[in-house]
Amino acid sequence: MANVAVIYYSSTGTNYQMANWAAGAAKNAGAEAKVVRVRETAPEAAINSNEAWKNHLEETKDVPVATSDDIEWADAIIFAMPTRFGNLPAQMKQFLDEQGGLWATGKTVNKVVSGITSASNAHGGQEATVQALYTSMMHWGTIIVSPGYTDDSIFAAGGNPYGTSVTQSQEDGSMVEDVEAAVRHQAHRVVEITNKIHG
Repeated sequence: MANVAVIYYSSTGTNYQMANWAAGAAKNAGAEAKVVRVRETAPEAAINSNEAWKNHLEETKDVPVATSDDIEWADAIIFAMPTRFGNLPAQMKQFLDEQGGLWATGKTVNKVVSGITSASNAHGGQEATVQALYTSMMHWGTIIVSPGYTDDSIFAAGGNPYGTSVTQSQEDGSMVEDVEAAVRHQAHRVVEITNKIHG
């Protein structure tokens, strides 16, 4: 049975929802899966200036915080995070940067990884964000599993072959595209490839 860690950062809930879809799909594919969140590092003043951000942080305070142990436990990791200026959010980048000890001892090698993301407009850097994640993952020696165009759900979700991405409405923060099926397909594909590699 594959161990899948779904490691997410979410300020207002979109990537938290996608992380849960991914974990559910991984479990349905026969894996053991857990959802863990990257520690919030933004200043309290910034969080309090956005009601949705403040509320989401409070609502998810009981979700376990991701640690190096989660990476070491996992055969596969699905990362979910919003884009920040076409790149990883600082919270996720800091978490990755803290894993130097695992990297130095070879404990990130051959982990299967995949990424999903969101942005507040259709050309807000989704592809660049997932590719930025994958750049770090290549340094880790991981095996990147993208969704490609392996299922019709990818096209229905907007057609991002690097990793499922969604646009958030600037009015109410809701998801513009219907990406649930694409997220679930991507997670199922991660489990399938992980089982082939890790047996």
